[in-house]
Amino acid sequence: MTETPVIAVDTASSVPPYEQLVDQLTRLIAGGHLVPGQKLPTIRQLAADLSLAAGTVARAYDELEHAGLVRSRRPQGTFVSAKAVEKSRRKALLTGLADRFAQQAQQLGADHDEALSALRIAFGKPR
Repeated sequence: MTETPVIAVDTASSVPPYEQLVDQLTRLIAGGHLVPGQKLPTIRQLAADLSLAAGTVARAYDELEHAGLVRSRRPQGTFVSAKAVEKSRRKALLTGLADRFAQQAQQLGADHDEALSALRIAFGKPR
């Protein structure tokens, strides 16, 4: 089994922790870092690892399941869906991420050019 990549939550951010989890897990799934069939950490384990309430992680997992990215099988756990990275899904995921980014950029008072410049810089960073 592939090890789950590092996930972090910024408690100082204006973005709720469950949304941060959804965004990060969505990117990891869409980018192929979490593969279909891979088991995610249990709600309790991820909550403990991130010092979050279990309900916060449960909400994020629920959102991901509603989006078709994960599938919960009680009592086995939560797994990345086999249909998670279809091209049409990837486009929808990117649109959702872009919407969130645009909203946050506007809240910061950034204009269109500043936001696009920030994206270009982010894409240019080594990963």
